[in-house]
Amino acid sequence: MKRFLLMASAAPFALLAMPASAQDATPQEQAQAAAPDAGVDEQAPVAQERATKSAQGRSPGTTATENLGTTEDSVADTSPENSTGSEIVVTGYRASLGSAQAVKRNSDAILDAVVAQDIGKLPDNTAAESLARVTGVQVNRYSDEVNQVLVRGLPDVATTFNGRDIFTAELRRSQLQDFPAGALAGLEVYKSGTADLLEPGLAGLINVRSRRPFDFTEKLVIAGGVRGTYNDQTKKFDPLGNILVSQRADTAIGEIGWLINASYSQSQYRNAVRWATGNVPTTLPDNVTVSPSSVGRAFRIPERVGVFNDSGKRWRPAVNASVQWKPAANLELYYDFLYQGYRGRGANDLFEASLLNNGAQLTNVVLREDKPDQVQTLTKVGGERGQAYRSTNVNNTNTYQAAGGAKWDVGRAHLSTDLAYTRSQYDSNEYSFDMSQTTAPTIDVNFFVDGGSAFSLPGYDRENPANYKWRGYYESTYLVKGSGWQWRGDLDLDTDIAFLPKFQFGFRYTDRDASLERGDRYAYTETLNIPLANTPAGALELTQDVFRGNAQGWTSWLMPTRSGIEGNSAALRQFSLEQLQKLVAANPSDGGYRDALARFQSQNVQLDPLRAFLAAEQTYAFYGQTKYEFDIGSFRVDGLVGARVVNTVGRYSGRGTIPVVVNGVVQRDANGIPVTAAADVQIKANYVDILPNASLRIRPTDKLQIRFGYTKTRTKPDFGQLNPAFSISPNLSPTTNPDGTPVTITDDPRFGAGLQGRPDYTGGGGNPNLVPLTSHNFDATVEYYFSSNASLTAAVFYRDLFGFTSNYTQRYRDPVYGLVQVDRPVNAGAGKIKGVEVGGQTFFDFLPGLLSGFGIQANATYLNGKQRFPTDLSPANSTPPFVAIPGLSKWSYNAALFYEKGKVSTRLSYNGRSRFLNGNNVVNGVYFGEGTEKITRLDFSFNYTPIKQVTLTFDAANLLAQPFRNFAQYGDDRYYPRDVRDEGRYYGLGARFRF
Repeated sequence: MKRFLLMASAAPFALLAMPASAQDATPQEQAQAAAPDAGVDEQAPVAQERATKSAQGRSPGTTATENLGTTEDSVADTSPENSTGSEIVVTGYRASLGSAQAVKRNSDAILDAVVAQDIGKLPDNTAAESLARVTGVQVNRYSDEVNQVLVRGLPDVATTFNGRDIFTAELRRSQLQDFPAGALAGLEVYKSGTADLLEPGLAGLINVRSRRPFDFTEKLVIAGGVRGTYNDQTKKFDPLGNILVSQRADTAIGEIGWLINASYSQSQYRNAVRWATGNVPTTLPDNVTVSPSSVGRAFRIPERVGVFNDSGKRWRPAVNASVQWKPAANLELYYDFLYQGYRGRGANDLFEASLLNNGAQLTNVVLREDKPDQVQTLTKVGGERGQAYRSTNVNNTNTYQAAGGAKWDVGRAHLSTDLAYTRSQYDSNEYSFDMSQTTAPTIDVNFFVDGGSAFSLPGYDRENPANYKWRGYYESTYLVKGSGWQWRGDLDLDTDIAFLPKFQFGFRYTDRDASLERGDRYAYTETLNIPLANTPAGALELTQDVFRGNAQGWTSWLMPTRSGIEGNSAALRQFSLEQLQKLVAANPSDGGYRDALARFQSQNVQLDPLRAFLAAEQTYAFYGQTKYEFDIGSFRVDGLVGARVVNTVGRYSGRGTIPVVVNGVVQRDANGIPVTAAADVQIKANYVDILPNASLRIRPTDKLQIRFGYTKTRTKPDFGQLNPAFSISPNLSPTTNPDGTPVTITDDPRFGAGLQGRPDYTGGGGNPNLVPLTSHNFDATVEYYFSSNASLTAAVFYRDLFGFTSNYTQRYRDPVYGLVQVDRPVNAGAGKIKGVEVGGQTFFDFLPGLLSGFGIQANATYLNGKQRFPTDLSPANSTPPFVAIPGLSKWSYNAALFYEKGKVSTRLSYNGRSRFLNGNNVVNGVYFGEGTEKITRLDFSFNYTPIKQVTLTFDAANLLAQPFRNFAQYGDDRYYPRDVRDEGRYYGLGARFRF
């Protein structure tokens, strides 16, 4: 019996709660699937039938770590009705989409799923990329990859791995982009949970599933894939690959299986950004001249313009392993292991120039025709010189999870237990080399060109080293850690009660810690006028130009290489020390230079205890729920009712600084600098959350079902946000520019007239008074299933919430300290989110011949969300206004066209989201701040299977290469383009195999 199969294939279906109806494969379909040369389209019906039946009766939460039933890669049909006994090969989009549809259809929870075939056959390197195609999911991208997943517009998503909590470093969630696609079996996006699931965030829960040896029917499986990608911006190639080995055998002590799966992914990226600052001063400085005089001085412009190039190389090794042992038919013991790694090596280039500082001259000013208080083009002469940095960084993440457990069926009782330990650490070291131009360049600016701002430096010789000097050297270190134990025990009890066929109970305990340590130092050396070429950073090179089009004129400048900066860090450190010694000798009363010199006396960057925190937290959770079902005429009705009770006990500590005050007077040292003192702060928390859930499903026919659901959720603030330490320190920023002219302080529109000017003190920290974000969630769906891979679904939902947490900048007048500006997280007030989701998919099997290979899938989501602005940021005695929720797009949409016939399967997929805000700043009822314009992408993949054990692949991602655009709004119907980021197109070639 042959056991060949493609590597990327349909996932296991442990989440299915009941068998689907009207999905049995016909005898003809079974015969077609068993044929030696069966195409991928012919195998799908039998594969879906096997997967659906294997999941009968499974509950979403308590079996989330099981992966029992058929293989995600193959289904051996050994039933008597299949006289050939041949294995059914599970391949193709039909199988994967039908399997995902079955998961959605039969789960007790409201969810959407992506199975392994979807991940493997898309040009996706990570789990996060694949989630972008799920109904109701939106993503944010940076550095050519997804770096944030939002469900129904919200980032508060809990993450689990095989049903267990998993996190990255000090976070409460995992970085989903650290899961390489080759390591995964499937993904589930829970939008309305059940009591037996780990308590989800406001947005829901995303469960990532891996493979286990008992998922396969074969005794030995060896499978994998290799792939190479090319980025059209970096002009570089990158490898990706994975290998899986799984074996199972019957022994004298029972059936035993083991599996190991290793994967590696790599990418090199470079994004080019042209930008104008979001700071748009209300008035022009008095020392700025304007010509022609006919344009007046009533216009507003961004304070500066610049270029930013985000570039680097990242790679992610990952290994997961599993051992399963069944000493008896009703008993299974298992052990799972996961390692995730991330390595990043970056070289980020920034150039910026002020348009208003140091008495700049604005000439050739042309106002916009439709908005004469804005500028279309101008030329800046004189003023402040341009400045730049090349920041090199080394980033590493290592996450480990080891777990073991057992499942035991005793009559009607189904018992399970699981114990896991997780440890994760992220560290980053940065080495930044700063330069400035020797003279202030003339700059031509167009604020509205090709969707953004662009500028050029006419007549400036960018390749002449004499035009640059060394501005300084910066180093930093950053270390965050997290670890924790978790244990759970669960009981599923079948009853003889027809109305209440099942009870579920369980307990979960966690013991979690998180910490952060960081430090930095900076040597500011611009006043020494050291030529750029005279530092120990090595040879200079022009930064790479990867802009698309010719809108941006100034695209590159001289800087040392990345290896020259990082590789010569010891020499740069010593050189900085020597220059600081000269500066201290020349400026003995300057405390800033003295502090910088002290920090450079040691070889390593010293950790700053004032910027650290430590958290320890335990949770005790108990849940109980029952499943009910009954008939009303021909209508079948079922659902769940339950609750989860969670007790959280936490300790959070940190160290801050406050000015020393005696008799109402701030104490100062001999140089007149205010004296500050450290203060250790620790708080404790102990609170209980009761999280009820209830669901109702009505099935008038086998094909139609209607759901209603209610849940209460809560999302805890991140550990860093709860840091009780708060620091206030004197503002030591320079009051004069290097040329001796005063630093211009422009009005900040976020604050009233009495809060303008240069703050005397600045501060920030966490906020131990933050409360968890809570929400009452109401969901309803209508789902109609035409066939095993064809459906139309619609959902409406409403979230009544309180307590969104965001960082806000505040100012206040203190009778002792004067004008104080602080940044800290604050709970917003009440909020509301409502939305509609619609989706559908089908293959045109009814069409004749080759046309029957076509299929489509499409979905769209509409969201409308508002939250109250924080009370303490609103005018006194006024009700805070309702404002838009940051990061929430009103519309998101996906569409895919498939073709699958014989040995060929291909997909063209399009997705997008409408514009959204990046933050909330309100002045007199008018929003100002930053937002992002609509984003769209087009991806393509092509697969050819010359023989059953090998598939050849080609894919192309981000074919449209539409720039990412932000805007800066500073008043009612007034905004400037903020930045335009050109991202890379990726092309890939590869092969998957299975033996």
